[in-house]
Amino acid sequence: MLLPSRMAVLNHMYDTDEVDVKQVMSALKSDYGTEKQFNEKMYLDHLMALEANGLVEMTSYDLDNNSDLVMRYMITEDGKQTVSKYVDAAYRKK
Repeated sequence: MLLPSRMAVLNHMYDTDEVDVKQVMSALKSDYGTEKQFNEKMYLDHLMALEANGLVEMTSYDLDNNSDLVMRYMITEDGKQTVSKYVDAAYRKK
């Protein structure tokens, strides 16, 4: 059984300094890659919803080599407390 994808994103960020949506998707692809909702738009929505709830914050943004916007996020202390409280140790990132 897997975590809900939004919680998996937050769980992935627990021990990571800074991530963008492509890095998150790359890390979660082995578990969630076959889901219909596994796409960049949905995972950006996950990051933005986590940001709106104060669990992550945007640290920087810029354009990549293809002139696509890349936004980077880091987990907040509230986000870390949420993972500690709600994510069982069996699901913690190794």
